Amino acid sequence: MTVENGVRVFAGTMVLISVALVYFVSPWWLLLTAFVGIQLIQSAFTGFCPPAYVLRKLGFKNAAACGCN
Repeated sequence: MTVENGVRVFAGTMVLISVALVYFVSPWWLLLTAFVGIQLIQSAFTGFCPPAYVLRKLGFKNAAACGCN
C-alpha cells in the first residue's frame, strides 16, 4: 500500500468512527469529521499531511517510488 492510499484509508476510517460516535455518544463528535475534512483540504494546498509523515516512518512508499502511478 502506498502513502497516498494509506492516508485515504486513515481519513475514511476516522470519518466512519466519528459517524458511529455521533450516533452512539454525542453530536459533538461531528467536530472530528470537520477536523478531518479541514486537514484534507489544507494538505491539498500546503502539502503538509501528518498521517503521511507517520506512514512514511512506518515504511510505506510513495506512489512514484514504487511505480504505482
